[in-house]
Amino acid sequence: MRPTSRQELKDYCLRRLGYPVIQINVDDQQMEDRLDDALQYFSEYHFDGVERVYIPKQITQKDIDNKYIDLTQPTVPTADELAMGIKAAPAIDPTGRDIVSVVRLFQLYDTLGGTGMFDAKYQIALNDMYGLRTNTYGDSLITYDITRRNMTMLQDMLTPEKIVEFSRVTNRIYIGMDWAGHATLGNYMMFEAWKILDPQKYPEIYNDLLLKKYCTAVIKFQWGQNLSKFSGVSLPGGVSFDASAILQESRQEMQQIEEQIQLKYEIPPGFITG
Repeated sequence: MRPTSRQELKDYCLRRLGYPVIQINVDDQQMEDRLDDALQYFSEYHFDGVERVYIPKQITQKDIDNKYIDLTQPTVPTADELAMGIKAAPAIDPTGRDIVSVVRLFQLYDTLGGTGMFDAKYQIALNDMYGLRTNTYGDSLITYDITRRNMTMLQDMLTPEKIVEFSRVTNRIYIGMDWAGHATLGNYMMFEAWKILDPQKYPEIYNDLLLKKYCTAVIKFQWGQNLSKFSGVSLPGGVSFDASAILQESRQEMQQIEEQIQLKYEIPPGFITG
């Protein structure tokens, strides 16, 4: 049976451990805790446990005063900010638990007015686009490509991307910039981030092969811990529990699965080159 819920995943793990032929001495609440641990590990290290999202945030005076973006607080503009066009927006994440990391901040742009007509890219496209279409030998295309590359290089030198730091404890995004000089009231910030997928919304997660193996291993480890208090105690008929063997086997299984996930399924870390 393909597990599609927490209960079905727990039942699957118990059957892999031998239930109902063998009694598994693990409380239901203990299984819930171990399942939470397995899902947390899966979401932090397996690429199928997260998704890339883009978070828009309109700058308010409170953000400028705080000098950080709080993802748990909804945007509540003042009367003056409402008149400027700043709209009230709900919190990105009410609990603050689904954002794993914030990767980057895109260049700021203004929605309350701008000078797009005088932008260099706009002027190049306006003046050279017809030539790109009519020049047979592609000279205009080469010139256009070189010009755009030079513009990109100058932009990276003069206005580089801002460094962002995100704390999963405070759920705040700190940006390496002068807020008073670079943050304009009403501008939008666009963040690229990774968000944990909710298994309740995407039940296919419960059927992931590695997650099922890992859940079984952590529940088996809990089983061994529970039986450890009976080590050396003989039951009627001369039968005794070997909790140390269960603990050792489950620990090895957990380590093998963790290494496999980190080596094959973890998202590669980002590198800064320069």
